[in-house]
Amino acid sequence: VQLQASGGGLVQAGGSLRLSCAASGRTFRTFAMGWFRQAPGKEREFVAAISSSGVTTDYADPVKSRFTISRENGKNTVYLQMNSLKPDDTAVYYCAADYWAQLVRGASIDYWGQGTQVTVSS
Repeated sequence: VQLQASGGGLVQAGGSLRLSCAASGRTFRTFAMGWFRQAPGKEREFVAAISSSGVTTDYADPVKSRFTISRENGKNTVYLQMNSLKPDDTAVYYCAADYWAQLVRGASIDYWGQGTQVTVSS
């Protein structure tokens, strides 16, 4: 599966952005999907994940109650709605596809999209 992330940009603190990740291939609905981010000088970190059915989600503590992950299997797309953004959310955001366990552990993930830059100004 190939992944294409979009929707990043520059936003003021307290603002919102919605990231999208479009996937190619008919196997999209079989994958759990996730979002990760990497800030300058830091390691890539888990942000959120959603199961293949969309029923189960998981979030990193820093983004709980502010970010929402969702998916539309009919459009082969996963979204990350980001509200109440903070300067600490500034990072390159990556979407990923794999089994649920790999995504929530952030280990041995097979499929990555290119990153999309999110910059939050104070």
